[in-house]
Amino acid sequence: MRRVLLYLRPYRKWMALAWLFMLTELTIELWQPLLMGKIIDDGVMKRDVTAIFTWGAVMLGASLLAFVAGIANSFAAAYVGQEYGFMLRTTLFAKIQSFSLACIEQLSAASLITRMTNDVTQVQNMLFMSLRIALRAPLLVVFGVAMAFVVHSRLALILAVAVPLSAAFLLWVMKKAVSSFSAVQRALDRVNGVMRENLAGMRLIKAWMRGGYEQERFTAANDTLMRQTMSVLRLVETIAPVLLFVMNAAIVAILFFGRLDIESGTASAGEVVAVVNYATRATAALSLFTFITMALSRARASAARLAELLDAPTEQTEASETDGLTIRRGEIRFERVSFRYPNSKHDALSDVSFVIRPQETAAILGMTGSGKSTLLQLIPRLYEPSAGRVLIDGIDVREFSAKQLRTAVRFVPQEVLLFSGTIADNLRFGHTSATAEEMMQAATDAQIHETIAQFPDGYDAVVGQKGVNLSGGQKQRLSIARALVGDPSILLLDDSTSALDAATEAKLLAALRRYACTTVMVTQKVSTAMAADTILLLEDGRLIAQGSHEQLLATSERYRRIVATQEGKKGQSNVTTA
Repeated sequence: MRRVLLYLRPYRKWMALAWLFMLTELTIELWQPLLMGKIIDDGVMKRDVTAIFTWGAVMLGASLLAFVAGIANSFAAAYVGQEYGFMLRTTLFAKIQSFSLACIEQLSAASLITRMTNDVTQVQNMLFMSLRIALRAPLLVVFGVAMAFVVHSRLALILAVAVPLSAAFLLWVMKKAVSSFSAVQRALDRVNGVMRENLAGMRLIKAWMRGGYEQERFTAANDTLMRQTMSVLRLVETIAPVLLFVMNAAIVAILFFGRLDIESGTASAGEVVAVVNYATRATAALSLFTFITMALSRARASAARLAELLDAPTEQTEASETDGLTIRRGEIRFERVSFRYPNSKHDALSDVSFVIRPQETAAILGMTGSGKSTLLQLIPRLYEPSAGRVLIDGIDVREFSAKQLRTAVRFVPQEVLLFSGTIADNLRFGHTSATAEEMMQAATDAQIHETIAQFPDGYDAVVGQKGVNLSGGQKQRLSIARALVGDPSILLLDDSTSALDAATEAKLLAALRRYACTTVMVTQKVSTAMAADTILLLEDGRLIAQGSHEQLLATSERYRRIVATQEGKKGQSNVTTA
């Protein structure tokens, strides 16, 4: 909790103001039973109308002042809560941007969304309650009992027994509720995760008629959330009945012994009424502890989840050794590089060494799971190698700042992601100052300009969420055009031409040759690899061969089998077509 509350420092003055108004309201409320006792003893019992109106006017004026203080307290508490929530969400979002890819993949998207929305809201609610009633309620109970001792110490002893018993029960419930609410938040993560997967995969679900299965999956997750929530609510809801029973029993005891004291002359009617009034106010304050306990328990559970994000290690974004480095030639060298994903027992890459010369086109070929995409992602340092070094122009990539490295190295992932906005917005994603001419040239080279020109709004056409209004090939070409804007020194294509026909792909690769950049592309097609200057053949995370198409045909049996297999499939396809 302390880690999350550190972000309250800018609002200390507003918090102090909120508490000042709260204390004003509390002080007036603590004096009201005394004023009520005065009205009874000096006015009602003595039949003095003047005393009744005098003390009544004082009580009314005090109540109006308490009302104004309460309104001001609510305003200050709401201001702090909203400003704090804004700052916390902004800080968390910036923190997530600083995570390494390995860290992001260990935290599900659903969990991150839940933490930035629901968990922040829980902490906000706790903060508002703390400034409004969470501190006021216990203070009212404590000072109410103290004021009862001032009025009549013997009757106040009953409250002095009942209140600690109630407080002990509250602490016990709160301790159990914190762990229970943590389970509720995890169950909510699961529900959000199922919903996110369902919405993202709706096309596949409908095509495979798996709506019923998805309904069962969601129902199971939702049922777990319901049962976890009901369990903790049953625990928390025991607070009010227990507190009311204890405190009402105390009030009955005060009335009983108060009557005896009035008859014996050791207490006045006004004193008994004042002590009863303090008891009823303490009871009302303690009844609020149901909501306070729930809010604090949920907030503590949420704060622990938020602190986990805030304390998570961040990616090294600044140059560790040398500053001001730039990539000029684009030579890529791997020196005995190995890599293992977090929580994996096997290396995804093992002892890989090769050199790609400046402005060469290199193709990475291999079976699924051979480490092609992993190798590609080590170049812009999306992952750090477990062993060995990745060098660009003879400099270890760890010596570049992330901004220097990734501005010069443009990565086109296997799964195309387009953002909501216009086509121009997407093309300017990595180069915000790009001109219309630069975007048009990149789109032309990516073989997508003619398609864009056919849209009614051209480059101002709106792209639907995730590019839903574009075909797979159009999205791939637009993604490549986005990478070409700004003239990268190194271009990485992770199977980014898989949806293109042979003729379009050939035009695209020919256009890329005109760029003064080193191009590395993952591909499953030998026809694509043949156009490269050098081919890297991977198998089970190891580099088993490197060379041109002709060289590998002459030296690699594995490559010859791949070529023969794909040529065989092509021949069968031609026969079928004929």
